Order: sequence, then structure tokens, then C-alpha cells
Amino acid sequence: MDSLTFLYKTIPGRVFLKLLTTRAVSKAAGAFLDSRCSAFLIKSFVQKNGINLDDYQTDGIKTFNQFFRRKIKNDRRPYDMEESHLAAPCDGLLSVWKIDADTVIPVKQSQYTIQSLLKDENLASEYKDGLCLVFRLCVDNYHRYAYADSGKKGPNIFIPGILHTVRPIALEDSPVFTENCREYTVIESPVFGKLVQMEVGAMLVGRIVNLEGEGTAVRGKEKGFFEYGGSTIIVLLKKDAAVINENILKNSATGIETPVKMGEQIGIKA
Repeated sequence: MDSLTFLYKTIPGRVFLKLLTTRAVSKAAGAFLDSRCSAFLIKSFVQKNGINLDDYQTDGIKTFNQFFRRKIKNDRRPYDMEESHLAAPCDGLLSVWKIDADTVIPVKQSQYTIQSLLKDENLASEYKDGLCLVFRLCVDNYHRYAYADSGKKGPNIFIPGILHTVRPIALEDSPVFTENCREYTVIESPVFGKLVQMEVGAMLVGRIVNLEGEGTAVRGKEKGFFEYGGSTIIVLLKKDAAVINENILKNSATGIETPVKMGEQIGIKA
């Protein structure tokens, strides 16, 4: 039995998970990764995950979290600035879902409808028959992300994570064990319409750091970064806003995630 199966699908594991995800434990873990005492973890992390340090700016890094949120060198992620092109806002493994009332999106050991993801019934209804793009970041990916497109930007809406009950009745075939912490903003793009860009963090340690509040989004500009913890970016597009590349759609239809890099074209205006 692997660790995730133990934590999420057994009663003892879920009791332990409840303890792990308390505010006190999470804060303590975050404080450690922010401290110089965590620096010894960097070397083994690089080796284990095959990270090419030549791609990154590493001067002055003294803690594990500083390394995890490291910046990439300027020429390593050119951003496609053609207005009609939809570009990936981050590195990751991309899956695309058609949105309808019954669409359930798997995100980080949890399952969401668009309404439960946003906690906003009216906003969710605007994306019926649209597209949900899920970018799953792995630990070796670049953990900074950009605005998907330019436009008027709404406030950052934060939704805290929740760990659900450990009662045996929760251990069914497809339960929602957790709701991860997440933060989203609405961008009014003149090209792709009203889109939602969301960051999903881990309940334990993972932190979402967005750099700007309400104002103006600029395509390709750094929007923020994740600190340690599994990470996901979600982009919601309205019906007929964009046409996604055929190879990505074919892969998604068969459950295959497509590796993408930040700034790379993944679709085109419909």
C-alpha cells in the first residue's frame, strides 16, 4: 500500500492526515522550509528529480523554499505573444475537460464540479459547455506562473482547504476526501472573453503567493508562485472562446496528460 492510499483510503490514515493538516503542523513545516536549516534538503531534491540547474537563477538561495520558488533564466521560457494564440500559463501536465452540469474534475486526490471548485453558482453557470484546462505541476517543474492573457483583472478570491470527516461512511468508492486551498481571479480578456485563472495548493505546507491584487493582467507577466507542496493551475474558458490543439484533446480523451511549458501555444482563438 502506498502512502497516498494509506492517507486517503484507510481510517487510520485519514486520522493521521487530519493531524498532519492542522494549522499548527502546517505552520511549523512552512517555518522549517523557510529557515536555513532546510538548505540540506536541496541537493538530494535536485538529484532525485533530475532538475537541470543551468536553467535557473540560483545565486543567493539559502533555504529550501527559496530554491523551490527559484526563478528561471530569462531566455528559458519565451512567451507566445501572438494575441490569437492561447499559451500555457505554467509548466505542467495538461488535461482538458468539456464542462457540463455533470463534469467532475479530478484535482489532487479530490474531485470537483465547476460549482464546487469556485464556490460561486452564478459564475460557474457562465462556463457551461466551455472548457476546463488543468495544468498539474510536478515537483521538478518551474513553480512560477504567468497571466494566461491580458485584460481587466478582478480581486483574488481565496478558498481555504477543508479536510472532510474520518467516519467510515466517507470511505466510499469516489468520496471527496479534501478540498484543497485555492485562489482564483477573473480576467476580462478582449480576445478569449471572461476567463478564470485558479491556483490550487496543497493542504500541508503548500502556499499560493499571488503578486498583485485587482487591476490589470498582462499576458505573460509573472502572476505569482507556489511554495513547497503539490500544485495545480486551472483555466476556465467560456463556450467557443478557444480551440485547443488537436494532440492535447486526443490525449485528454484517453486520459493522457500532455507535457507543456510556460508560454507555449496550446490553442487558438475560436
